[in-house]
Amino acid sequence: MNKRIIQIAEQALFAIVIFVLVLLLFEDRIVVPVWLQPLGRMHPLLLHFPIVLLLLAMVMEVFRFGRNSYGEFLSSLLLVGTLSAGLTVIMGLFLSREDGYTGSVLQWHKWTGVGIFFLSALVYWARKKAWYTTRIAQFGALATVVCLVGAGHYGATLTHGDNFLFKPLSSNAQAEPVPLDQAVVFNDVILPIFEQKCMSCHNPDKLKGQLSLVDAESIRKGGKTGKLFVAGRPDISLLLQRVHLSLDEKKHMPPSGKTQLTPQEIQLLTLWVKGRAEFDKRVVDLPPTDSLRFVAASLFKPVQAVEEYDFEAPDEEVVKDLNNDYRTVAFLARESPALAVNLYSRAAYNPEQLDELSPVKEQIVSLSLNKLPVKDADLKRVRPFENLQKLDLNFTDITGNGLAELTSLKVLKTLALSGTKVSFADLQKQIGGFKNLKTVSLWNTALTPAQITQLQKANAGIQFISGFDGAASKPITLNPPQLKNPSPIFTESILVQLKHPIKGVQIRYTTDGTEPDSVNSPILGNQTVISQPTRVKARAYKEGWFGSNTATFDYYKSIHKPDSVNLLFPLNRVHQVGGAAAFFDGILGTFSANSPAWANNWLGVRNNDLALVSEFRKPVNVSSVALRIMVEEETNVLPPATVEIWGGNSRDQMKLLGKLKPAQPAKREFHELKAITCSFKPQTVSFLKIVAKPVAFPPDEKTGKPKSALVLVDEIFIN
Repeated sequence: MNKRIIQIAEQALFAIVIFVLVLLLFEDRIVVPVWLQPLGRMHPLLLHFPIVLLLLAMVMEVFRFGRNSYGEFLSSLLLVGTLSAGLTVIMGLFLSREDGYTGSVLQWHKWTGVGIFFLSALVYWARKKAWYTTRIAQFGALATVVCLVGAGHYGATLTHGDNFLFKPLSSNAQAEPVPLDQAVVFNDVILPIFEQKCMSCHNPDKLKGQLSLVDAESIRKGGKTGKLFVAGRPDISLLLQRVHLSLDEKKHMPPSGKTQLTPQEIQLLTLWVKGRAEFDKRVVDLPPTDSLRFVAASLFKPVQAVEEYDFEAPDEEVVKDLNNDYRTVAFLARESPALAVNLYSRAAYNPEQLDELSPVKEQIVSLSLNKLPVKDADLKRVRPFENLQKLDLNFTDITGNGLAELTSLKVLKTLALSGTKVSFADLQKQIGGFKNLKTVSLWNTALTPAQITQLQKANAGIQFISGFDGAASKPITLNPPQLKNPSPIFTESILVQLKHPIKGVQIRYTTDGTEPDSVNSPILGNQTVISQPTRVKARAYKEGWFGSNTATFDYYKSIHKPDSVNLLFPLNRVHQVGGAAAFFDGILGTFSANSPAWANNWLGVRNNDLALVSEFRKPVNVSSVALRIMVEEETNVLPPATVEIWGGNSRDQMKLLGKLKPAQPAKREFHELKAITCSFKPQTVSFLKIVAKPVAFPPDEKTGKPKSALVLVDEIFIN
């Protein structure tokens, strides 16, 4: 290497040593400016370079005495390696000042890294001294290599989690799978997901977002952005929201480049939160029909010897392909070839979904069609499942006429018919055709206690379950009422229709915002008609039961639908399904963490105004425009800062009709779906321009870039 270059490099090395010492001495007082943070984040990019150079240099240093043939080359190699180590240390010290890096592992990584730099610098300056002997060279090289190995180990722990190097070996040496009867939902189902996919960034030594996922206490506590979940509400839980964000979103978890959660892992997390995120409950304590139990059971060793079946296990890829948003197909246990199938979503149900199960018809032993619009004719599609032992038809639309289709199921043991229109005559006629049936549930049907007693006497081998008698037993709380109207959107007027799955329930309601009670609030009948946008609050009551919680239903009036709609500015890339026409398609969005882009009915903007022009071929008289929006303060989904409504008889000559400044939510306020309405003097127009401006925040302290809230709108109502 040129002597002039060597001199400059040696001077730079001296300067770096002094600079590193200053950084170490005044570390607690140093604040890394925003423009220097990218330099710190280059630490992982550069660190492999000095490792290779210094390892090679130290090995050569040990054997250099008596071999002068590579003396100059070694000196240059050691100088370049030490310089690059110094730069890497500086970058690492900058990076460590950012949030999320704490703990003993960081300290070990920092000081072994600093040790590499100082030791290699000391070796470089000492190697030309007369007192520098072979023994000193060997000791210095060994100490540097030890620091290299240590820094690499602790760096890997920071990046990939504890025991990263030997985890494959320890995984292979794990004990036998936990028996199903001993498995705890959190410890044995949920925590392993966090350990494998999340804990490398969320542990006491690398506390990204001030969130640790190492134990139940830390998970309950949450992080910098709040609680990780809301028990029973996966739709508003931060954990599931982050998982379902688009992969290119900055807040998506796990981050891009990390191993992503599998669909089964996402399903397990969702079901756990939906089941109130309990930390001590065992898998076998969940109800037998619980979806979490179905999915989790396949992860564990059965409680006892697996039941012997005459059929072979299905292909796992086939089973995987059969799982989707409205159906789960899961093994009963790891060693079992038998399958349990659960179908969901009344709106998405189609009888052909049963036909799609034909590749595994031999292995299905449990089938749940609970609360689906299953007809008597659909039961012939169940008949091919020859090894079916358990069939759940609770709250379906069957009448009992098609039960004869099921008598060919020779091993059927459990039949659930609660909440159906099955009749005593049909059961009396057809129940004898089931040869191995052990249990039939009939609660909340038209059958009287006397009729059920008569069936029991005639079929001694079958247990008929009539269910809970609210008038004669200890009271329990009713479920809230449910919406029966196909859609809560109307043009002129609408009959308020609510329902409840339990017969004889009285529904009381209010429309003035007050809470309904069992005495003063009117009873909902078939004459409650509304003609204006209305929020209906309702509770269910029945003698012998505790009244339900209040359910809230919003009815929206929408008289005018434009003939054409044009956006003036682009929508946010993640929320633009359906384009401008989706604002007037009558489909309301839901707040669901289980669907990408919140059920794909939301359209939104962040970096520009939401602006659209609606045209009416025939002029219309308008006095208000309402936007149905999503509000969730915690994730910066906020109402618009302002809403402006412009109108006129030509696209180029419109005047301001009205302006609205919606109220912004308080911090940590519960999420909400609501309509915000801008009213004005009645005007006859052919064109309407609607402009919603997102809330703007001060520039980001780290990047200096301006920030705006996300505005999400699913429907616009013009009246």
